[in-house]
Amino acid sequence: MTSETADRERTVLVTGASRGIGAATAWRCAQAGWSVAVNYANDGAAAERVVERILATGGRALALRADVSDEAQVLTMFDAIDRELPPLGGLVNNAGVVDLPGRVDTMSMDRLRRMFGINVYGSFLCAREAILRLSTRHGGRGGAIVNLSSAAARLGAPGQYVDYAAAKGAIDVFTLGLAKEVAVEGIRVNAVRPGIIETDIHAAGGDPDRARKMAPVVPMQRAGSADEVAEAIVWLLSDASSYTTGAVLDVTGGR
Repeated sequence: MTSETADRERTVLVTGASRGIGAATAWRCAQAGWSVAVNYANDGAAAERVVERILATGGRALALRADVSDEAQVLTMFDAIDRELPPLGGLVNNAGVVDLPGRVDTMSMDRLRRMFGINVYGSFLCAREAILRLSTRHGGRGGAIVNLSSAAARLGAPGQYVDYAAAKGAIDVFTLGLAKEVAVEGIRVNAVRPGIIETDIHAAGGDPDRARKMAPVVPMQRAGSADEVAEAIVWLLSDASSYTTGAVLDVTGGR
């Protein structure tokens, strides 16, 4: 059995996979031989386009709607994966949000609940359910988890979104602790920390041209692409990174 055949008999769940880094990751995982659970929260049409692209090349994929900050929806999503796709082998905790730029002294509780609910609690919930399926302690065959952090966790994002930076800082620590917790249970846990990437998340934060405007502060003098981040994620999911766990990999153009 080839490694590609073996992977196609296992599923990777990519959260927030209807656009941007998530969509690029879903596609590249499929090209690497994985069956892909394409999670989305709102844009079902975009998620279905990701699925259709994978199916058109002979891959296997399924779009699954779930708000990852809602435990009941997360449980329903994992149940659907158990029923309709090959056994889980990987998780990419990609779903995340930003908000409009603002100082901490202007941030509402609703904003903070949304920020940490999706970016942090959602990652914990999905990781918990993945561990229950992957861990040799629970009868699983092992696997890999990749969390999406951000260079903002190192930079702090003052005057813009300190809340987002703090949430991604939590993801860094979560990655390190969880990696050690499950290292002897066949699960590797790593994170990718993107820098300025050309995706529409900037529009969601009120500045659609941010990637272009920020390019001069990047040593490589350009924004990165979703595909470049996806390549790093797929490597961390693969057996090529078999001795890598607890790592936080910067994909930042040197910033």
